Amino acid sequence: MQSYSKFNFRTCDWSQSNGPFHRSVSTAPVPSTILAPIFHIRSLEELFIRFTNIQGEIPAVGFANLSNLVDLDLSTNNFSGSVPPQLFHLPLLQYLYLDDNSLSGKVPEEIGNLSRLQRLSLSENNFIGSIPPQLFHLPLLQQLNLDGNSLSGEVPEEIGNLSRLQLLSLSGNRFSGGVLLSVLSLKGLEVLDLSDNDLCMEIPTEIGNLPNISTLSLSNNRLIGGIPSSMQKLGKLERLYLQNNLLTGEIPSWLFDFKGLDSLYLGGNRLIWNDSVKIAPNPRLSLLSLKSCGLVGEIPKWISTQTNLYYLDLSKNNLQGSLPPGLFSGPYLHVLALSRNNFSGELPKNIGDATYLGGLPLNLTNLSNLERLELQDNNLTGELPNFLSQISTLQVLNLRNNSFQGLIPESIFNLSNLRILDVSSNNLTGEIPKESRNLVGMIRAQNSPSSILPTITIDYFGKWLTQEMPIQIEDLIVNWKNSKQGIPSDNNMYTMLDLSNNQLSGQIPASLGALKALKLLNISRNKLCGKIPTSFGDLENIESLDLSHNKLSGSIPLTLTKLQQLTILDMSNNQLTGRIPDGGQMAQWYWIQTTMPTTVDCVVCKFMCHVLKMSPYDRQSYGSMIIRCHGFYGKACGLGTQSVCC
Repeated sequence: MQSYSKFNFRTCDWSQSNGPFHRSVSTAPVPSTILAPIFHIRSLEELFIRFTNIQGEIPAVGFANLSNLVDLDLSTNNFSGSVPPQLFHLPLLQYLYLDDNSLSGKVPEEIGNLSRLQRLSLSENNFIGSIPPQLFHLPLLQQLNLDGNSLSGEVPEEIGNLSRLQLLSLSGNRFSGGVLLSVLSLKGLEVLDLSDNDLCMEIPTEIGNLPNISTLSLSNNRLIGGIPSSMQKLGKLERLYLQNNLLTGEIPSWLFDFKGLDSLYLGGNRLIWNDSVKIAPNPRLSLLSLKSCGLVGEIPKWISTQTNLYYLDLSKNNLQGSLPPGLFSGPYLHVLALSRNNFSGELPKNIGDATYLGGLPLNLTNLSNLERLELQDNNLTGELPNFLSQISTLQVLNLRNNSFQGLIPESIFNLSNLRILDVSSNNLTGEIPKESRNLVGMIRAQNSPSSILPTITIDYFGKWLTQEMPIQIEDLIVNWKNSKQGIPSDNNMYTMLDLSNNQLSGQIPASLGALKALKLLNISRNKLCGKIPTSFGDLENIESLDLSHNKLSGSIPLTLTKLQQLTILDMSNNQLTGRIPDGGQMAQWYWIQTTMPTTVDCVVCKFMCHVLKMSPYDRQSYGSMIIRCHGFYGKACGLGTQSVCC
């Protein structure tokens, strides 16, 4: 590469093919020393090294040689350590992107030396402390991204000095206090994101003094009071995120007068919907969250007119009555959350009955992009319809805690993208479908997280700068490891199958052992019989396995010792016999609380494993798995033995 030093290169792009020379993106770790030859090209003005997985510290001396740099992008790598001060002595630098790395320490004070800087992104790193005051003396700064760090304290008043600022993102930090009036004096702001912090105050009325604001995100804080009427003056507003605060009062009807409004998130507050107000919304919404907003009665008719919706969350309200057909006619809908309401009634007999009280309308099949359907915690009845299997894009299907009956349609097990299926706590009968080879989403484990929904590209500043923002989705509440927990929905690494608390019978299909990506399998509290399939030893990613409260017999398969990720194993209240397997993961557990059988077989047939990892010292002390009969104070015996009834 040193031969390039004699040429007058202006641009070097290691992540795209539009530069004078190009290096392919690498997924394997690359040491930062590989950059050394580039530092001989002193004519460089633009240097883009993105998505190359370079690790180690940013070379300090090398960058000092590139005194002509105007644009430097080292984002989405694995650089670590602190930012070398040499980067802040590049006299011509206008654009600096260091986001999505593993950089740490405080934001350097030397950043104030970059007097020509226009855009700065340090997001998604490990920076701590407060924002250095020197940063607020950059007269040309237009974009400041510090989100996704551990910055703390109050947002400094001096931020009002950045009079040219158009984008300010401080989300995902630990900032406290309130929304400063100095921020609200930045008339040029188009994007203001203060979400996911610890801000606690009322939304200032001065929020209406931002005439150019298009994106306003104050979600996931502790804001109180109502939505100020001064926000009516935000004529260019396109995206408003206020969810998960402590806001109170009525939801103002004027929110639906914004002609350009695309995204509206109000859920997770203490806001109240006024049913007497007639809404004729001007905007064509793409994203709408009215979770826990006090909606009662039928779904408001105006919602079903929003045919451009990507995301709709009406969960945790008191909705009932019919499901309007128009609600399911949107071809763009990816997420539909109607859980924790009072929808009831049987399923419709045909498409013409789609408005029948509380049923699942057959025109759900129009949802050709639907990825997540949540109808749990309602009073829905009838059989599970086969048409659910026609939604080929479905990844999450949650029908938990309703009154569905009949068989589990075998066709549901043909949904190749399905990774979470929860039909627990219904009245389903019959056998578990035997064929599961088409459940590819539960077979192939994901090595890295990816969003359930694509990001949306936002053109902030008239075609000359775009930024991708992930669509915000609430956590999915599931029965995870014996308690209700929220699992993040922004990635696809969680896979689970929950058929528990029904009336399922017959034997456990051996084909379930092929679902190698499963992290949770719960088929407890049914009427299943026969042996535990030896194929369950192939569930290499399983963390929680619950087979309790069935009629299973035979011994525990030795293959279960291969389950290295298993942390909860519940086989209590069955008719199991024989010895408890020793070896593998089971050899690292030291506590099993058992409930002994009432029969005279005098062998272990009911037990529940509470799995805890041990230090080497603990393993020397406990050496074997402890079984205590009749509760905590019962008789103890070691792993690999038979437990005799006391």
